[in-house]
Amino acid sequence: MIPLEDSYQDITNKAIRGLGLTPENLAGEAGVTSAELREFSDGKFSAEVARKIAPLLGLDAEALVVSGERGWHPGEISVPGLWQFHNSAGMEPNFYLAHHAASNTAVAFDTGDDASELLDTLAKLGCGLRALCLTHTHPDHIADVSRIKAAYPGAELFIGELEPIPGARLVKQGQVLSLGGLTLECRLTAGHSVGGITYVISGLEQPVAIVGDAVFAGSMGGGKISWQGALATNRAQIFTLPDATVLCPGHGPLTTVALEKAHNPFYPEFK
Repeated sequence: MIPLEDSYQDITNKAIRGLGLTPENLAGEAGVTSAELREFSDGKFSAEVARKIAPLLGLDAEALVVSGERGWHPGEISVPGLWQFHNSAGMEPNFYLAHHAASNTAVAFDTGDDASELLDTLAKLGCGLRALCLTHTHPDHIADVSRIKAAYPGAELFIGELEPIPGARLVKQGQVLSLGGLTLECRLTAGHSVGGITYVISGLEQPVAIVGDAVFAGSMGGGKISWQGALATNRAQIFTLPDATVLCPGHGPLTTVALEKAHNPFYPEFK
Protein backbone atom coordinates (compact mmCIF):
# COMPACT_ATOMS: atom_id res chain seq x y z
CA MET A 1 0.00 0.00 0.00
CA ILE A 2 1.09 3.56 -0.64
CA PRO A 3 1.87 5.13 2.76
CA LEU A 4 0.17 8.25 4.03
CA GLU A 5 1.68 11.41 2.60
CA ASP A 6 1.86 13.34 5.87
CA SER A 7 3.06 12.58 9.38
CA TYR A 8 1.67 14.34 12.44
CA GLN A 9 4.64 16.73 12.19
CA ASP A 10 3.70 17.60 8.60
CA ILE A 11 0.12 18.26 9.68
CA THR A 12 1.02 20.52 12.60
CA ASN A 13 3.75 22.34 10.67
CA LYS A 14 1.33 23.10 7.81
CA ALA A 15 -1.17 24.53 10.28
CA ILE A 16 1.49 26.57 12.10
CA ARG A 17 2.76 28.07 8.84
CA GLY A 18 -0.73 28.63 7.48
CA LEU A 19 -1.86 30.48 10.58
CA GLY A 20 1.33 32.53 10.77
CA LEU A 21 2.20 31.32 14.27
CA THR A 22 5.60 30.93 15.84
CA PRO A 23 6.47 27.85 17.92
CA GLU A 24 7.11 30.12 20.89
CA ASN A 25 3.67 31.71 20.70
CA LEU A 26 2.00 28.34 20.17
CA ALA A 27 3.77 26.82 23.18
CA GLY A 28 2.78 29.71 25.40
CA GLU A 29 -0.87 29.70 24.37
CA ALA A 30 -1.13 25.91 24.62
CA GLY A 31 0.46 25.72 28.05
CA VAL A 32 3.37 23.52 27.03
CA THR A 33 7.05 24.30 27.35
CA SER A 34 9.17 25.23 24.36
CA ALA A 35 11.22 22.10 25.00
CA GLU A 36 8.11 19.89 24.92
CA LEU A 37 6.95 21.45 21.66
CA ARG A 38 10.44 21.14 20.15
CA GLU A 39 10.61 17.43 21.04
CA PHE A 40 7.12 16.97 19.63
CA SER A 41 8.15 18.64 16.36
CA ASP A 42 11.33 16.56 16.22
CA GLY A 43 9.38 13.29 16.27
CA LYS A 44 8.83 12.46 19.94
CA PHE A 45 5.05 12.17 19.80
CA SER A 46 3.03 13.10 22.86
CA ALA A 47 -0.75 12.71 22.90
CA GLU A 48 -0.90 15.26 25.71
CA VAL A 49 0.92 17.89 23.67
CA ALA A 50 -1.18 17.05 20.60
CA ARG A 51 -4.42 17.58 22.52
CA LYS A 52 -3.21 20.92 23.87
CA ILE A 53 -2.06 22.43 20.58
CA ALA A 54 -4.75 21.02 18.28
CA PRO A 55 -7.54 23.53 19.10
CA LEU A 56 -5.17 26.46 18.57
CA LEU A 57 -4.29 25.08 15.12
CA GLY A 58 -7.88 24.42 14.07
CA LEU A 59 -7.26 20.68 14.21
CA ASP A 60 -9.33 17.85 15.61
CA ALA A 61 -7.38 16.67 18.65
CA GLU A 62 -8.29 12.99 18.52
CA ALA A 63 -7.64 12.72 14.79
CA LEU A 64 -4.22 14.29 15.38
CA VAL A 65 -3.52 11.76 18.14
CA VAL A 66 -4.44 8.90 15.83
CA SER A 67 -2.09 10.33 13.21
CA GLY A 68 0.71 10.60 15.76
CA GLU A 69 0.15 7.04 16.91
CA ARG A 70 0.00 5.84 13.29
CA GLY A 71 -3.36 4.30 13.99
CA TRP A 72 -5.12 4.83 10.67
CA HIS A 73 -4.71 4.18 6.97
CA PRO A 74 -7.59 4.09 4.46
CA GLY A 75 -6.54 0.66 3.26
CA GLU A 76 -6.85 -0.64 -0.27
CA ILE A 77 -9.55 1.13 -2.26
CA SER A 78 -10.27 0.26 -5.87
CA VAL A 79 -12.83 1.25 -8.48
CA PRO A 80 -13.29 -0.76 -11.70
CA GLY A 81 -12.03 1.31 -14.59
CA LEU A 82 -9.77 3.50 -12.45
CA TRP A 83 -5.99 3.14 -12.31
CA GLN A 84 -3.74 4.87 -9.81
CA PHE A 85 -0.10 5.26 -10.84
CA HIS A 86 2.61 6.27 -8.39
CA ASN A 87 6.17 7.42 -8.95
CA SER A 88 8.33 6.16 -6.10
CA ALA A 89 11.07 8.77 -6.59
CA GLY A 90 11.22 12.53 -6.15
CA MET A 91 8.02 14.03 -4.73
CA GLU A 92 6.32 10.64 -5.27
CA PRO A 93 3.34 11.99 -7.21
CA ASN A 94 0.24 10.06 -8.21
CA PHE A 95 -1.52 10.24 -11.56
CA TYR A 96 -4.60 8.46 -12.84
CA LEU A 97 -6.44 6.88 -15.74
CA ALA A 98 -10.21 6.44 -16.03
CA HIS A 99 -11.58 4.04 -18.65
CA HIS A 100 -15.24 3.71 -19.58
CA ALA A 101 -15.45 0.20 -20.99
CA ALA A 102 -18.79 0.47 -22.82
CA SER A 103 -17.65 3.46 -24.90
CA ASN A 104 -13.94 2.53 -24.78
CA THR A 105 -13.12 6.06 -23.58
CA ALA A 106 -9.96 6.79 -21.60
CA VAL A 107 -9.10 10.03 -19.79
CA ALA A 108 -5.81 10.64 -17.95
CA PHE A 109 -5.29 12.94 -15.00
CA ASP A 110 -1.86 14.49 -14.36
CA THR A 111 1.36 12.85 -15.52
CA GLY A 112 3.68 12.43 -12.54
CA ASP A 113 7.40 12.67 -13.21
CA ASP A 114 7.36 9.57 -15.41
CA ALA A 115 4.14 8.47 -17.15
CA SER A 116 5.53 5.17 -18.45
CA GLU A 117 3.04 3.00 -16.54
CA LEU A 118 0.11 5.05 -17.78
CA LEU A 119 1.31 4.79 -21.37
CA ASP A 120 1.83 1.04 -20.99
CA THR A 121 -1.71 0.65 -19.64
CA LEU A 122 -3.18 2.63 -22.51
CA ALA A 123 -1.29 0.45 -24.98
CA LYS A 124 -2.71 -2.69 -23.38
CA LEU A 125 -6.24 -1.26 -23.43
CA GLY A 126 -5.85 -0.25 -27.05
CA CYS A 127 -8.39 2.50 -26.65
CA GLY A 128 -6.45 5.67 -27.42
CA LEU A 129 -6.65 8.67 -25.12
CA ARG A 130 -9.56 11.12 -25.26
CA ALA A 131 -8.15 13.75 -22.90
CA LEU A 132 -5.43 14.65 -20.41
CA CYS A 133 -6.73 16.72 -17.50
CA LEU A 134 -4.30 18.54 -15.22
CA THR A 135 -5.19 19.40 -11.64
CA HIS A 136 -2.53 22.12 -11.31
CA THR A 137 0.83 23.10 -12.76
CA HIS A 138 3.32 22.13 -10.07
CA PRO A 139 6.21 20.37 -11.86
CA ASP A 140 5.71 16.92 -10.34
CA HIS A 141 2.19 16.79 -11.82
CA ILE A 142 2.89 17.96 -15.38
CA ALA A 143 6.47 16.79 -16.06
CA ASP A 144 5.50 14.24 -18.72
CA VAL A 145 2.81 16.17 -20.59
CA SER A 146 4.91 16.37 -23.76
CA ARG A 147 5.49 12.60 -23.86
CA ILE A 148 1.81 11.81 -23.45
CA LYS A 149 0.87 14.37 -26.10
CA ALA A 150 3.50 12.97 -28.46
CA ALA A 151 2.04 9.47 -28.03
CA TYR A 152 -1.56 10.69 -28.34
CA PRO A 153 -1.55 13.97 -30.29
CA GLY A 154 -5.32 13.93 -30.66
CA ALA A 155 -5.93 13.95 -26.90
CA GLU A 156 -7.41 17.21 -25.63
CA LEU A 157 -5.44 18.92 -22.86
CA PHE A 158 -7.35 20.65 -20.05
CA ILE A 159 -6.16 22.87 -17.17
CA GLY A 160 -7.80 25.40 -14.84
CA GLU A 161 -8.20 28.89 -16.29
CA LEU A 162 -6.06 30.45 -13.55
CA GLU A 163 -3.02 28.28 -14.42
CA PRO A 164 -2.83 28.33 -18.23
CA ILE A 165 -0.15 26.44 -20.14
CA PRO A 166 0.49 26.42 -23.90
CA GLY A 167 -1.82 24.20 -25.89
CA ALA A 168 -4.34 23.59 -23.09
CA ARG A 169 -8.05 24.33 -23.10
CA LEU A 170 -8.99 26.30 -20.00
CA VAL A 171 -11.76 25.13 -17.67
CA LYS A 172 -13.51 27.05 -14.91
CA GLN A 173 -15.52 26.42 -11.78
CA GLY A 174 -18.70 24.48 -12.52
CA GLN A 175 -17.83 23.61 -16.12
CA VAL A 176 -18.86 20.13 -17.27
CA LEU A 177 -16.83 18.14 -19.80
CA SER A 178 -18.55 15.33 -21.71
CA LEU A 179 -15.90 12.89 -22.89
CA GLY A 180 -17.41 9.78 -24.40
CA GLY A 181 -18.91 7.73 -21.59
CA LEU A 182 -17.28 9.89 -18.91
CA THR A 183 -18.55 13.22 -17.59
CA LEU A 184 -16.25 15.50 -15.60
CA GLU A 185 -17.45 18.30 -13.36
CA CYS A 186 -14.69 20.87 -12.79
CA ARG A 187 -14.50 22.31 -9.28
CA LEU A 188 -12.08 25.08 -8.30
CA THR A 189 -10.00 23.95 -5.32
CA ALA A 190 -7.45 26.74 -5.13
CA GLY A 191 -5.21 27.54 -2.18
CA HIS A 192 -2.43 25.01 -2.54
CA SER A 193 -1.99 26.39 -6.05
CA VAL A 194 -3.43 29.45 -7.78
CA GLY A 195 -6.18 27.62 -9.61
CA GLY A 196 -6.23 23.96 -8.73
CA ILE A 197 -9.06 21.96 -10.28
CA THR A 198 -10.82 18.91 -8.87
CA TYR A 199 -12.42 16.71 -11.54
CA VAL A 200 -15.53 14.85 -10.35
CA ILE A 201 -16.01 11.83 -12.60
CA SER A 202 -19.37 10.31 -13.50
CA GLY A 203 -19.55 7.15 -15.57
CA LEU A 204 -17.57 4.70 -13.44
CA GLU A 205 -19.19 2.25 -11.02
CA GLN A 206 -18.98 4.75 -8.15
CA PRO A 207 -18.32 8.48 -7.90
CA VAL A 208 -14.66 9.50 -8.11
CA ALA A 209 -12.96 12.88 -7.64
CA ILE A 210 -9.42 13.59 -8.81
CA VAL A 211 -8.40 16.17 -6.20
CA GLY A 212 -4.73 16.87 -6.95
CA ASP A 213 -2.99 18.29 -3.90
CA ALA A 214 -6.14 19.79 -2.38
CA VAL A 215 -6.71 16.89 0.03
CA PHE A 216 -4.58 13.92 1.05
CA ALA A 217 -5.67 10.88 3.05
CA GLY A 218 -5.61 12.23 6.61
CA SER A 219 -4.20 15.61 5.59
CA MET A 220 -4.17 18.27 2.85
CA GLY A 221 -1.77 20.13 0.62
CA GLY A 222 0.02 23.11 2.08
CA GLY A 223 -1.81 26.38 1.51
CA LYS A 224 1.04 27.91 -0.47
CA ILE A 225 -1.23 30.54 -2.04
CA SER A 226 -3.88 30.88 0.68
CA TRP A 227 -4.23 28.72 3.79
CA GLN A 228 -7.75 29.86 4.60
CA GLY A 229 -8.65 29.68 0.92
CA ALA A 230 -7.49 26.08 0.71
CA LEU A 231 -9.53 25.11 3.76
CA ALA A 232 -12.61 26.93 2.47
CA THR A 233 -12.55 25.54 -1.06
CA ASN A 234 -11.96 22.01 0.20
CA ARG A 235 -14.96 22.33 2.49
CA ALA A 236 -17.16 23.78 -0.26
CA GLN A 237 -16.04 21.69 -3.21
CA ILE A 238 -14.83 18.33 -1.84
CA PHE A 239 -16.52 17.71 1.50
CA THR A 240 -19.93 18.44 -0.03
CA LEU A 241 -19.56 15.46 -2.37
CA PRO A 242 -21.41 12.24 -1.46
CA ASP A 243 -19.70 10.29 1.32
CA ALA A 244 -19.02 7.33 -0.99
CA THR A 245 -16.98 9.46 -3.40
CA VAL A 246 -13.49 8.05 -3.86
CA LEU A 247 -10.88 10.80 -3.58
CA CYS A 248 -7.76 10.45 -5.72
CA PRO A 249 -5.03 12.69 -4.30
CA GLY A 250 -1.80 13.83 -5.89
CA HIS A 251 0.20 12.06 -3.19
CA GLY A 252 -0.53 9.16 -0.85
CA PRO A 253 -3.29 6.53 -1.00
CA LEU A 254 -6.86 6.73 -2.24
CA THR A 255 -9.46 7.68 0.35
CA THR A 256 -13.16 8.64 0.47
CA VAL A 257 -15.16 11.65 1.59
CA ALA A 258 -16.57 9.63 4.49
CA LEU A 259 -13.11 8.54 5.65
CA GLU A 260 -11.79 12.09 5.51
CA LYS A 261 -14.73 13.41 7.50
CA ALA A 262 -13.89 10.82 10.17
CA HIS A 263 -10.08 10.98 10.14
CA ASN A 264 -8.76 14.23 8.66
CA PRO A 265 -7.56 16.52 11.49
CA PHE A 266 -8.05 19.68 9.40
CA TYR A 267 -11.85 19.32 9.39
CA PRO A 268 -12.97 18.96 13.01
CA GLU A 269 -16.53 20.03 12.26
CA PHE A 270 -17.30 16.64 10.72
CA LYS A 271 -16.25 14.57 13.73
